[in-house]
Amino acid sequence: MSGAFAYEGAVTHRRLKPKRHFLKYHVFSFLLDVDKIDDAARRLRWFSRGRFNLFSFYDSDHGSGRPEDISAYMRGVLGEAGFGDIGQILMLCYPRMLGYAFNPLTVYYCYDPYGNLTATVYEVRNTFGGRHSYLIPVNGGAIDQHTDKVFHVSPFNEMDLSYRFLLSAPADNIRVFIQTSDAEGPVLNAVFEGERQALSDKKLLSLFFRYPLMTVKVIVGIHWEAVKLLAKGLRLKEGAPDPEHAVTVVRREVTRQAA
Repeated sequence: MSGAFAYEGAVTHRRLKPKRHFLKYHVFSFLLDVDKIDDAARRLRWFSRGRFNLFSFYDSDHGSGRPEDISAYMRGVLGEAGFGDIGQILMLCYPRMLGYAFNPLTVYYCYDPYGNLTATVYEVRNTFGGRHSYLIPVNGGAIDQHTDKVFHVSPFNEMDLSYRFLLSAPADNIRVFIQTSDAEGPVLNAVFEGERQALSDKKLLSLFFRYPLMTVKVIVGIHWEAVKLLAKGLRLKEGAPDPEHAVTVVRREVTRQAA
């Protein structure tokens, strides 16, 4: 897959315990080739890299949080984790709109030089200014991955939890499913599903007016849903310091073909 795309769809969260809660927001995400972001910025009038526009991408919003090239950063992370030659890296994220974005989750799809999906990286941010990534090897195709939680995200969730990531490689449609579980079973299911749209100047203007201030609504929505959870009787849980290392590399065999 080449070029830059938008996936229009919806994010849903279904909390199963200790109180039931459901939310759904219509959103879109960009899918960008980390080596071709400049090409997209040159081609698209309403999209820029590193400067203000209707839509923009800043490397410092991702990776290390510093203004370093995201491709170089990701290839360094993958190299340190023992991966060999890496070909294309695609990232699924929210762009900045009018200079602002908050990405609770950015997903990187990492391919070998032959086009086989070889790893995924889940870059998670919380509203306290922290970020952490989980790097998990894959076998290609539909993937089903598991890892323990090591990074504090929701103040309503304990730290002693695990994640299940179920997704497929980007195509005409995309689906990212994340299940958070405790020792007794699922606590929260989060899903993003979207349909692919090629990016053009006309499409960008359409997105801008159909999803006004979407990236601001993301952070506002997080806090609004927190108010509703408090009203339902949930209480804030004690967090934990950020992990010593910025990336958790899942080295054990936890990836299998999804049914």
